[in-house]
Amino acid sequence: MTTNETQQGNGEISPTLLIDERIDELGDWRGEMLAHVRALIRQADPEVVEEWKWRGVPVWSHAGIICTGETYKNTVKMTFAQGASLEDPAGLFNASLEGNTRRAIDLHEGDTIDETALKALVLAAVTLNTSRSAAGSRKRQKGD
Repeated sequence: MTTNETQQGNGEISPTLLIDERIDELGDWRGEMLAHVRALIRQADPEVVEEWKWRGVPVWSHAGIICTGETYKNTVKMTFAQGASLEDPAGLFNASLEGNTRRAIDLHEGDTIDETALKALVLAAVTLNTSRSAAGSRKRQKGD
């Protein structure tokens, strides 16, 4: 690993390494599932930024948060920050369905992931984030 992968400019451990460590420390199906989800997110969006927030939650962002990867005793939960605004034709969202903003996918031991549908959902989140980011930039420019 290079210095950039292990430490940020401020000497802190990089989010990428912290996520690697979380996957390793889980040491069971949850670590494998988190690693698999992470790989699919990176395949869908090679420009994704990995972050480590809220005292230990992996976060994937591109012009805003795409989703988080929380781990619980019996669940790996992918929470999409703007999930309620995303089309989900494959019906991947199965949790947090009542809110006006977020939607989640709860993954359990033995579950299989529709990889194509998940990648499409990630790309839809990126598209939404970048379109909102661009719209915000245009509004700021008009106000100058």
